[in-house]
Amino acid sequence: MKLYSSVVEEKLKTLPNEPGVYLMRDAHGTVIYVGKARVLKNRVRQYFGVGAQKNSKTAAMVSQISDFEYIITDSEKEALILECNLIKEYQPHYNILLKDGKHYPYAKVNLKKDYPIIEIVRKVERDGAKYFGPYLEAYSIREMLDAIYKLFPLRSCKKEIEQNGRKERPCLNYQMGRCLGPCAHKVTKDEYRKTVDGVLEFLSGDYRRLEDQLKKEMNAASAKMDYEKAAVFRDKLRILEKIKQKQEAGFPDLRDRDIFAAVLGEKYGVVQTFLVRKGKITGARRFFMEQPGSAEELIGGFLKQYYVEGAFIPKRIYMNVLPEDHILLAEWLTDMSGRKTEIILPKRGEHKRLVDMAERNAREALKRKEQSEIRAYQRSIGAAQKLGEILGIGYIKRMECYDISNTQGTDSVASMVVFIDGKPNKKEYRRFRIKTVKGANDFASMAEALERRIREGFQAEDKEHGFGAVPDLIVVDGGKGQLSSAVSTLESLGMEDIHIVGLAKREEEIFVPGMENSIILAKNSPELGLITAIRDEAHRFAITYHRSLREKRTIASELDKIKGIGPKRKQALLQKFGDIESIRNASIDELAATPGVDVATAREIYKYFMQ
Repeated sequence: MKLYSSVVEEKLKTLPNEPGVYLMRDAHGTVIYVGKARVLKNRVRQYFGVGAQKNSKTAAMVSQISDFEYIITDSEKEALILECNLIKEYQPHYNILLKDGKHYPYAKVNLKKDYPIIEIVRKVERDGAKYFGPYLEAYSIREMLDAIYKLFPLRSCKKEIEQNGRKERPCLNYQMGRCLGPCAHKVTKDEYRKTVDGVLEFLSGDYRRLEDQLKKEMNAASAKMDYEKAAVFRDKLRILEKIKQKQEAGFPDLRDRDIFAAVLGEKYGVVQTFLVRKGKITGARRFFMEQPGSAEELIGGFLKQYYVEGAFIPKRIYMNVLPEDHILLAEWLTDMSGRKTEIILPKRGEHKRLVDMAERNAREALKRKEQSEIRAYQRSIGAAQKLGEILGIGYIKRMECYDISNTQGTDSVASMVVFIDGKPNKKEYRRFRIKTVKGANDFASMAEALERRIREGFQAEDKEHGFGAVPDLIVVDGGKGQLSSAVSTLESLGMEDIHIVGLAKREEEIFVPGMENSIILAKNSPELGLITAIRDEAHRFAITYHRSLREKRTIASELDKIKGIGPKRKQALLQKFGDIESIRNASIDELAATPGVDVATAREIYKYFMQ
């Protein structure tokens, strides 16, 4: 039995004997896989042979292929470059993709400017600037910046300052000795550049000169009995020592290199990265990928996305497994970095120790992720399944909960909260402003909310989502009385088949229609956590809405007392300021900036609240 279309069959007959890239598309035309080949004819045909179907991942992908296209290149290396670019562009489902494929921050120093600053950027460009990073979880860029500004009098403002530009009054940082004051012409371009050079050494991981200088100045100040100044240098040395301790990992002889370890689990693969700069680990992060295939496929797919044009690529990259095309990948990285780059599988020594350490971290991270997913499953889908079994209604796909909130019968509102597969789905939350009930009548208010939800739901076009979807279970906040009223409402609407329960707060009792005794779920059980979570969320949602209505009514009643405030101006003030305190604290200029409020009215408002 053929698993592919006639379009694919015809194209397979005309594939060329040349290198290139192929793109697999599904029935919607979406690119689901991108690959490269030394010989397109041989590689692409392999996917549709009997052997490929033995691999579950490949079989799943092939079953989705409705068409494919290919691009011929001059060499396999060109095919690799194109493959990397297309994977980043299309993010195909069946390629190995970084789970969190965001761009990590770099520190950028543009030396073309007269008075450079440190900028945080997410993209490396060929603009002549110096880039450092990426900065990852082991040594955050925020910590780095904080340390730099404490150690160096480098400006932190983003003003465009030129050597012969306009002279300004120096800021507070200059007065505190934390900036050299280039905006006030307190320092020359050359003097400022010396500070920048020190910062560049620091960013590169070379702290020796700075450490020697700080010790020398501390000792000199101490010799002059200027102990206050000496203490400043001592504190800077402590900051530097803290940074060094954070980065040291017992491999003092290593130079710039990247370390990768790939580990496979049942569902995920993970790559642990260590960035070693100047003999210190300056970055460490884990990347998770779904459907990883083999460890060799995992690490190869990872490398193709990890290194971007213009980023720093070390001369040597060590890993625990070699990708199938590691020689070609090394050539590609060499071309991109402009210097020879090697991909190495270490067998012994310090490099092997570091790779092993990365592998241990990867296995531990994978274990934690799998355990976390098990707990998340138990709290959501597992809890919905167990709760459905206890109630005798089967799996609870969609659960809705309703709550009423008012203050002595005023501003009465109802909330509707929706959980799908045991998780909040905030897009489907609804709130109702009670219209037909006077006073504090929670039973009647609940009846109105349920009736509006059912009637409006029947009018919805989509009968599977939103208001159109029939819930598997409705939870009302309350005991037997609230439940009985809600059941009567459903029966009057012909919806008595919908399962409904009441949840009483004091003992967390579940009341079921027709059952004399309540159900008490085991404490700390996932099913109890689920039903109380949706109840608490409905309560929070109702109270939030009620408070917003009450605050708006309070503001409106206050504004009604002010001369010159009509409905339109009242609405404009409400939209701009939101609450009475913001209006009370606003200046005349801020009030006058409100659409429809002139200066005279703004003065009246200001005067009213200043009394």
